[in-house]
Amino acid sequence: MTLALVDIQSGNLHSVENALRAAGADNVTITADPEEILRADRIVLPGVGAFGACAANLRAIDGLEAALRERVLETGTPFLGVCVGMQLLADRGEELGQHTGLGWISGAVRRLDPAGTDAKVPHMGWNDVVPVSDHPLIAPGEAYFLHSYAFEGDDVIARTDHAGPVIAAIGRDNIVGVQFHPEKSQRYGLALLARFLEWRP
Repeated sequence: MTLALVDIQSGNLHSVENALRAAGADNVTITADPEEILRADRIVLPGVGAFGACAANLRAIDGLEAALRERVLETGTPFLGVCVGMQLLADRGEELGQHTGLGWISGAVRRLDPAGTDAKVPHMGWNDVVPVSDHPLIAPGEAYFLHSYAFEGDDVIARTDHAGPVIAAIGRDNIVGVQFHPEKSQRYGLALLARFLEWRP
């Protein structure tokens, strides 16, 4: 099994790679090459930073978006988006202006607006992951979050709470995105990645 860890110059790629290997992956390639994406059996898209910058970096690589679309949407290859990699699944992001996402799952990414004055932005640290529908990858537990913007939209499979509900995971068919960082979530994160490696959507 080949796993493509997509390099859009945004994300702690080596930490994610190490976590995937610890979870059981034995053939991980860090790549932005569309040809390698088209050959991959599984795809992970990590991202940190601003939505617009991540989207621009992805689209600056000739053929990458088309290869991802073909492999994920047309071929049904299992896909995991992490943090901003999840947010990019949305139609648009509203961080520092309006930016176009991949549009794979209907929604928008907006700044967190917690109701409680004690809840800070960014949302940083350990928090509960509460499944809202059955999904083979998402289990209840605690994961590590670090974000100031969050997805609002369809296909929600888990939430967390930060002075109000925040979407923690989304998914449809062969696509899953998680707002938290599995690579920083210790046992919980490694278990999720192990399930992803075995997943047959």
